[in-house]
Amino acid sequence: MRWLLLMSVLFVLLVGLQQRLWLGDGSLEEVRDLERRTRAQQGENEGYVERNRALDAEVRDLKGGLDAIEERARRELGMTRKDETFYLLVEE
Repeated sequence: MRWLLLMSVLFVLLVGLQQRLWLGDGSLEEVRDLERRTRAQQGENEGYVERNRALDAEVRDLKGGLDAIEERARRELGMTRKDETFYLLVEE
């Protein structure tokens, strides 16, 4: 009789532990979801790192001399020098 009681208690403990493994906090499903979200966030972070590198290079370029500032003024603002004529080519 004791043997049956002991086996019943062990079975209940096993079921309780399995329930936590499959359904509770820290379950396998939750761990997989967190790993997936972590990979997605790492990919997003890599994009931000690349963007920051480009911005850093642009800042250094702008601090380094007038060529970058002049090129940006021409491209973004359409500015020209006094002795230049601006032509806008429109493609059909």
